Amino acid sequence: FGVAVACGNTFVCKPSEKDPSVPLRLAELFMEAGGPPGVLNVVNGDKEAVDTLLHDPDVRAISFVGSTAIAEYVYATGTANGKRVQAMGGAKNHAIIMPDADLDQVVDDLIGAGYGSAGERCMAISVAVPVTDKLGDELVRRLKPRVEELKVSLPTDPAANYGPMVTREHREKVKGYIDMGVKEGAELVVDGRNFRMQGYENGFFLGGSLFDKVKPEMRTYQEEIFGPVLQVVRAKTFEEAAVLPSKHSMAMASRSSRATATPHANSQARCRSAWSASTCPFPCRSPITPLAAGSVRLLVTSTSTDLKAFASSQRSRP
Repeated sequence: FGVAVACGNTFVCKPSEKDPSVPLRLAELFMEAGGPPGVLNVVNGDKEAVDTLLHDPDVRAISFVGSTAIAEYVYATGTANGKRVQAMGGAKNHAIIMPDADLDQVVDDLIGAGYGSAGERCMAISVAVPVTDKLGDELVRRLKPRVEELKVSLPTDPAANYGPMVTREHREKVKGYIDMGVKEGAELVVDGRNFRMQGYENGFFLGGSLFDKVKPEMRTYQEEIFGPVLQVVRAKTFEEAAVLPSKHSMAMASRSSRATATPHANSQARCRSAWSASTCPFPCRSPITPLAAGSVRLLVTSTSTDLKAFASSQRSRP
């Protein structure tokens, strides 16, 4: 909302009904800082609230982040009502690791980027792509003990790496993806399904899991897991690793529209421009090149490999 408000728009935030506390607190802080009343608004609710915003003629633009199925619904409904729509569906973020990368740093960063917030964030790195089998073997060897040592605890525990999943249903969904990965033939290096926290056995906790030798055709690779699960997909060359996102089912999950051929074609003029920039989910100190492909974000880590020409060629692609 910061960018949208800075560009001159008023803003209505409809947070998930499962975790509305942070948006409400941000709105409170906005008001305490002197934000004018009515500029930033928070509306709680479920589908009824969403549909109200999608159909209200005073709402000129919609930005959505969530599952692919709901993103498609929001896009179709919003544009049909003459709105500019940015609908971002499920994401599968890749990190390519080159043979000259600092592996100590890579492992540190993958632990945070893959398992922080229990993997329940859109910018989590969920796929590590080591280039060469030799590098893949070493990466997995180093990752295994770190994943096993992850501390899953209460959100109030300052030593916790992450806390519980958002709901019991989502915990079971993520466990189901781990079951599926095993059936598909991926190598489950670390299994977090049986984690139980003493005194909170009925909590929505799930241990960290690590898969190796995941193949692009596997359903667990093609779909967003959204949990504390890191998948390793090996590549023989940088070129092979770099084209992985273009083969991914989520590469077309993100859509945007200016809604120019609609009953409210002037909506663009009434909503001042606002841009969004993807933040780097992989806090590595070595040179990195983030590349976007729909909702599949690609990030390369290397200490010396020249990626400038490749990045330039990717930006020119449709």
